[in-house]
Amino acid sequence: MAAAKDGVAEGRPWGEVTPEAARRLLIAAVDAFAERGYHATTTRDIAGRAGMSPAALYIHYKTKEELLHRISRIGHERAVEVLRSASGAEGSAAERLALAVRSFVGWHAAQHTTARVVQYELEALGEESRAEIVALRRQADAEVRGIINDGVAAGEFDVPDVPGTTLAVLSLCIDVARWFKEGGRRTPEEVGRLYADLALRMVGAKEPGSA
Repeated sequence: MAAAKDGVAEGRPWGEVTPEAARRLLIAAVDAFAERGYHATTTRDIAGRAGMSPAALYIHYKTKEELLHRISRIGHERAVEVLRSASGAEGSAAERLALAVRSFVGWHAAQHTTARVVQYELEALGEESRAEIVALRRQADAEVRGIINDGVAAGEFDVPDVPGTTLAVLSLCIDVARWFKEGGRRTPEEVGRLYADLALRMVGAKEPGSA
């Protein structure tokens, strides 16, 4: 998927990033980082993809790392938002877990270019920026763990190791960004439904009305 079609905001991609020049540079950086990797990408590469001079980049971003940090922060905030919305929805734990996985997987598939950068370039960030992103990841973990704990407490799920199972569910969802290709056998929605079913099997979800 081209970066110009890939973002985290609904409607206009990366619409929360202003001014327009900063947005163009960020979109170009997503494209370049996903294609070449953070370390192999230069600021000249990014500026060129945005149709701007290298000097223009520094008006909006002090460093290449600042660009990565902003991409990663926005992406992780969106991920937490998706999971928190599902966690707070009405319904049983099984329904909420299925919704969380469908939504999370759907985002990683539909926005796979962005998601690859967001999820797999963490180590390129400096210590302070990395700590901020790790804190957001912990929030995402807490939302899913809370749903699973609710299911265990209600007798809906059979999960001996809640932290380990939470990690497994999140890892399953995130990995979609690594392999998903637009135009493949399944749509993001279809992958989301498949993975929701797999997640419910992982937690030993019981059929409604079962003992």
